[in-house]
Amino acid sequence: MKSSVLARISGKQAARLGCVALAATALWFGSPLRADDKDSLVLPLPEAEASKPEEMKPYAEKIEHTRVTIEMVPIPGGEFVMGSPESEEGRNDDEGPQHKVKIDPFWMGKYEITWDAFEIWMFDLDEQRRQLRKLEPTARDKAALEYQIYSQPTPPYTDMTFGMGKKGYPAICMTQFAAKIFCKWLSAKTGRYYRLPTEAEWEYACRAGTTTAYSFGDDMDDLDDYGWYFDNSDEAYHKVGQKKPNPFGLYDMHGNVAEWVLDQYDPKAYEKFSGKVADNPLVNPTKLYPRVVRGGSWNDDPEMLRSAARLGSTEEWKKQDPQIPKSIWYHTDADFVGFRIVRPLKVPTEQELKEKWEKSLPVIDRKGGR
Repeated sequence: MKSSVLARISGKQAARLGCVALAATALWFGSPLRADDKDSLVLPLPEAEASKPEEMKPYAEKIEHTRVTIEMVPIPGGEFVMGSPESEEGRNDDEGPQHKVKIDPFWMGKYEITWDAFEIWMFDLDEQRRQLRKLEPTARDKAALEYQIYSQPTPPYTDMTFGMGKKGYPAICMTQFAAKIFCKWLSAKTGRYYRLPTEAEWEYACRAGTTTAYSFGDDMDDLDDYGWYFDNSDEAYHKVGQKKPNPFGLYDMHGNVAEWVLDQYDPKAYEKFSGKVADNPLVNPTKLYPRVVRGGSWNDDPEMLRSAARLGSTEEWKKQDPQIPKSIWYHTDADFVGFRIVRPLKVPTEQELKEKWEKSLPVIDRKGGR
């Protein structure tokens, strides 16, 4: 499929790709733009525009040449207490000590990313539809190829839904790396900067101003109204948005699928923040395992769906992968892991990306890897 799309890209277009990708990168990093650049590199979407918190509104991000949208919800900045008290039922030691955290405003996906959006990136569905309609590629299309045709998941060796459903269902089994590259592709495709949330942003959004074990309170008996977990899921994930949302209007923050965040998992990470206010904290990854997923899943007991519950990835999540070396794109045994995206109001500079938001070891060869 990739080769057929590549064959339709002219030599002139390919030669221009690098320049366009660099221009788009400058846009995400917050560099000044000329008027004609903005028209070509940013997908027009007035409701997505904001320069200060009070201007932030819900919007539906469009994926060009398709009917798929990703609904985004504004999350106001503020402070909260991260972690759980020692008295909380089901608490684990890695959830403390509790500490104050300051979070800047951002938008967050109303739902977990579904197969509808994820497979557009995986299989070049937008490019195929553009060509069928005989449309010339936009600057955004050309910039997105850097994270699409030239570096995207290899074809999966099996059905990654494992028979649980596709249209309207959360995408699963991707590595954190794959989820991050999807965000880069979406950023190029739209001209708006998207990424995974930090662990702190995720918990802040999940709690939505609450201090209880769940965003709806402490009573586990109410969980059936808000999330899919082992007792009510029939051993499968479900379409997104079928349960009640949290106070911020976010669905499936408790259960359905666990969600990737940016952080390295460290059971003692909170100790260094004790007694002070952590400003937009992020534990940059220095090794592949373990990295953090949040929210619990359809396969978990209620305790793992609490707002403060944490889980680290393991190499066992690739156990059934038949490839040698193992895939950089898939966790074949993590049929309970997906992700949702965020878009910060303040776009980071190139230096900030390098020093914080894009800082991650080991470096993975996205073009040469499986």
